[in-house]
Amino acid sequence: MIERLELEAFLTLAEELHFGRTAARLNVTTGRISQTVKALERRIGAPLFERTNRVVRLTELGHTLEQDLRPGYEQIQAGLDRATATVRRTGEQLTVGYVGAAAGQVAHRAADLFPRHRPGCRVEVREAQIAEALGRLRAGDLDVLLLSLPLTDPDLVVGPVLLSEPRMLAVPADHPIARQTHVTMEDLARIPLLRIAGSRPGSWLADRRPSRTPGGEAIADGPRIETFQEALQLIGAGLGAAIVGAQVTRFYSRPDVVCVPFADAPPIEWAPAWLTTNNTPLLRSFARSAQQAAHSLHPEGAGSADTLAVPVRPPGTLTGRSGPCRGSGPPRRAGGPLRARTAGGRS
Repeated sequence: MIERLELEAFLTLAEELHFGRTAARLNVTTGRISQTVKALERRIGAPLFERTNRVVRLTELGHTLEQDLRPGYEQIQAGLDRATATVRRTGEQLTVGYVGAAAGQVAHRAADLFPRHRPGCRVEVREAQIAEALGRLRAGDLDVLLLSLPLTDPDLVVGPVLLSEPRMLAVPADHPIARQTHVTMEDLARIPLLRIAGSRPGSWLADRRPSRTPGGEAIADGPRIETFQEALQLIGAGLGAAIVGAQVTRFYSRPDVVCVPFADAPPIEWAPAWLTTNNTPLLRSFARSAQQAAHSLHPEGAGSADTLAVPVRPPGTLTGRSGPCRGSGPPRRAGGPLRARTAGGRS
């Protein structure tokens, strides 16, 4: 019988392909992960990973084992999530997470509004860092999470779009791009882009780290980051750039970082999300409160709050263009860089 740590260590390492990040996710030491994987390999009788000083790769046997084990592990996790959700629903308590300052404003305002719809329901609001946010949602630490789109994971439900903001490129203040009035996607070939820990092609935040420009030019890798403050520090130190929303100019202004708007990229939209196994009237009601909160914070362009959450579907083409702003200043558009979205949902 495989031990739980062996299972989690193997599947997490198969995803991260890095012993340090695997240890951090499981809250154990790197040595413990190495020992656990070696013990599992001894039990099976063959290596599951190829290890060198620079890279970790699954062997063919390891790849097969990962495909065999992951569906069962995810089914077990889903069962635990359902049990946790059942207990929380009984007690009428919600734990709401958010990523980023603008989402945090909406989350706290929604927490104030929600008891009007659900008297007696307690709402706790917590900040989630980008590298851990979805993991906390899936682990049951959060009931709902306010985060940026697109989000295509089939185990998640995406609620109505709350906010829309121009997409910008955050660069070191002394980089030549910082002197431009706008950037295009082709400019991404001129500076390394920071990498978000755990992000893979097709996963959440993959749109913030394309590998090539629309014209086919390669985009260099910058350092890996786990928090947004870490990203700002690295950008300010001249080690790379990051695709961000215009809220950065309002909430995270720094003298060593300049944000330049894109001329050819869609806006960044924000919405609540939760597990399909926890798709309850309580959470859908909170999503409506979140819409009302976004409307009260950014009334320009907002409408009624009657849109219900729908299961996530493959991303479509987003429309809209960044506002014409310069440097790190706000866009020259009525209402500032953030706008609450109407009840019509995503563009």
